[in-house]
Amino acid sequence: MTSEPLQTPSAPSRRTVVAAAGAVGVAVALTACGAGDDGSKTSSKAGAAGTVLAKTSDIPEGGGKIFKDQGVVVTQPAAGSFKAFSATCTHQGCAVTGIADGAITCPCHGSEFSVTDGSVKKGPATKPLPAEQITVSEDSITLA
Repeated sequence: MTSEPLQTPSAPSRRTVVAAAGAVGVAVALTACGAGDDGSKTSSKAGAAGTVLAKTSDIPEGGGKIFKDQGVVVTQPAAGSFKAFSATCTHQGCAVTGIADGAITCPCHGSEFSVTDGSVKKGPATKPLPAEQITVSEDSITLA
């Protein structure tokens, strides 16, 4: 019986570990920031045309309401005037989550959009929220 020397597998060097961690960090940073503002995102709402979203009285004047399931924000910038926009931020596709002080807000990077026309009030987004089609009939607001 011959005795062979036992070799333990060598652990990666400190340099290899640091380089790998750096590469992972760069990949994460590029993924997070790489989507950019190319405008290629399209609005995709889960709700179908004809879906009743709300009563007109549910939408506050100067504010609005987010319909998460349908991917739509409905606003009332002035009394009796209703607008609708995609609820997907044009910066990196996060869902907007708030409406305050005349602005629709995105929680991911702080972009703000006007309740009047969806235009950018505060970046990093550079493109407005796309308009969505709604129909207001009597006191009902419906996806068109």
